[in-house]
Amino acid sequence: MARIPVRTVLSIAAVLAAAAAATIAAPVQKAGLEVRLGVCDWTLGKSGDPAALGLAGSLGLDGVQVSLVPQGDSLALADPAKRRIFLEAAERTGVAIASFAIGDLNDVPLKSDPRAEKWLGQGIDIAASMNIKLILVPFFGKGDLKDDPAGVDAVVAALKRLAPRAERAGVVLALESWLGADDNLKILERVGSPAVQVYYDVANSQDSGHPILDEIRRLKGHIREFHAKDTKDLYGKGSIDFPAVRLAMEEIGYRGWVVIEGTKTPLGVEKSVRYDADYLRSVFSTKPAR
Repeated sequence: MARIPVRTVLSIAAVLAAAAAATIAAPVQKAGLEVRLGVCDWTLGKSGDPAALGLAGSLGLDGVQVSLVPQGDSLALADPAKRRIFLEAAERTGVAIASFAIGDLNDVPLKSDPRAEKWLGQGIDIAASMNIKLILVPFFGKGDLKDDPAGVDAVVAALKRLAPRAERAGVVLALESWLGADDNLKILERVGSPAVQVYYDVANSQDSGHPILDEIRRLKGHIREFHAKDTKDLYGKGSIDFPAVRLAMEEIGYRGWVVIEGTKTPLGVEKSVRYDADYLRSVFSTKPAR
């Protein structure tokens, strides 16, 4: 075996040591979460209006959470012609329909008004026909379930009736309420369907006194979509620690939509939404889809 000169050995060793030191010192580059940013159409002042898609696109958003608005005893999008208008707007603008929401359930509660179950059934059919995979089911106002065991029982019964229809359609009913993680999990366990899951709003939970980072981890596998919201100020200036929220989302392996529901608009609606969207993009390291 030929002898390698000592000087050469020392040179090689120095190169390897430098490379190892550089590797150790180099910062770990975090990949952006696989999330897309949307906005609620009611935040833009355009509930149930296809014009929300174009406006969201102009503000740098990837999608819109669209309100399923009642029209008489039915939902407006039960009309195929109106569904086509939304689908054409999405195609034209390149802005997706992230999900649906039926905000009127806060005044027409699933726990006590038969119209709510009828609307949800229609909503499932509408979502399936438009290839939308999620409907937000809210429980605020008259629909609040906190300290209402009878109301929870009624909601569980209604969801058990609706769940098979949602399963067949490939649509998830995502529950958003003032309830904490444990109470949400109890409802999901009682319903016993993969089509009934959780919609998580970080500001609502924090304002209710719930430890949101622990709750996100507790609800791993059950959160189907997030509302980004801060009830105190513009994002990054208020009370929600969005970088910490991002880390919790990474821990649970979340992939999906983060939807802005702005409540503070000191710059006016459009400028405030753009500010919040730009802030969230810096936190989540995402780029606009277009």
